[in-house]
Amino acid sequence: MNIYIKNGRLIDPKNELDVIQDIYIAGGKILAIGDKPDVFRIDHVLDASNLVVCPGLVDLSVRLREPGLEYMATLESEMNAAVAGGVTSFACPPDTDPPLDEPGLVEMVKHRARNLNQANVYPIGALTQGLHGEHLTEMAELRDAGCIVFGQPNGLLGNLRILMQAMQYASTYGFSVWLSPQDKNLAYDGVAHDGEVATRLGLPAIPVCAETIAISNIILLANEVDVHIHLCRISSAKGLAMVRTARQQGLSMTCDVSMNHIHMSDMDIGFFDSNCHIMPPLRSISDRDALRSGLLDGTIDAICSDHAPVDEDAKLLPFGQAEIGATGVELLLSLTLKYGMEMKQPLVKVLAGITSKPAKVLGIDAGHLSPGAAADICIFDPDIYWKVTSPALLSQGKNTPFLGMEVPGKVRYTLINGKIVYES
Repeated sequence: MNIYIKNGRLIDPKNELDVIQDIYIAGGKILAIGDKPDVFRIDHVLDASNLVVCPGLVDLSVRLREPGLEYMATLESEMNAAVAGGVTSFACPPDTDPPLDEPGLVEMVKHRARNLNQANVYPIGALTQGLHGEHLTEMAELRDAGCIVFGQPNGLLGNLRILMQAMQYASTYGFSVWLSPQDKNLAYDGVAHDGEVATRLGLPAIPVCAETIAISNIILLANEVDVHIHLCRISSAKGLAMVRTARQQGLSMTCDVSMNHIHMSDMDIGFFDSNCHIMPPLRSISDRDALRSGLLDGTIDAICSDHAPVDEDAKLLPFGQAEIGATGVELLLSLTLKYGMEMKQPLVKVLAGITSKPAKVLGIDAGHLSPGAAADICIFDPDIYWKVTSPALLSQGKNTPFLGMEVPGKVRYTLINGKIVYES
């Protein structure tokens, strides 16, 4: 279908565009921007007057819960949620049940996703078998099955020799290693940031040094091996400072932050709000402010939703026993816009953190609106505010600390490969 998108405010961070221009789509790709091509038959017109037309969002962490955890969510429900949030490409962590440590499991996820014909799914391969941290996976075979990066999402490997071997294996093939910087021993049984809130509520705490010690070990090992490291979910000012220094010294390292951590702190736990039980934990207000500054100066490469739908009953338990995680893929755009408004940043800079920059981290050709590129597009109304409620979320998981909040930005259309997959 040939689609003509007219009168939209085109914002493309990669190409540094913020203009009112038309887009012409044919054969699933962007045919032209601006002037109409000489030979172009219009099949469908999208009037984007007073709307923003930007690249489809790229999310670095969306848990689909398949295989094995379908009681929390299904691949179909979460992909519907993704396109409703304007997300057209995303990485899914390997912590399913069983984990994505075998080619057959990866191929199954890719096959199921293709059949749903919606967002582009990029499985993250497990770094170790069963994610137990004892034996490496066959990364080359997982790459052939569809993995393009490899990670250990449930904390830093306890055995540093295994971690170094993983880096060496990845370096041989040019793979990126994605690590969650949290020392398991220091974080053991902790559920909240080590501060006055945890003390007042009597919650087992996780100190900031659980992150900084993990980052220190990663940096020391990465200096011995020529490998690219991506740190998932930086949460503290001290951890961020270490990343900044390492990058200034030439280390190949990127990092991301969850949208939860740029808006909330441990104070938002209130009286044991289990929707705030996430990992890494919400830290202090000064940490939150440092993370915001890290986005501004480019130390943090991307914002992700860290989408983790959870069964409702599992969130009704006491805070420390409640399931970890918060839904979020449908909120990524709105909470990023909210951050941009509060920091008084131009849209073209704000949207880079959820389009071109995460695409670069993931190593995919996405997150831009260039002629010849796949027509993965998000069209949204920046002036509409909507209330975050359970019925408003398509995700099977309704667990989010932002319930009841009014947020800006409503997705009107999501296009993937030139096909309208969502319309509101």
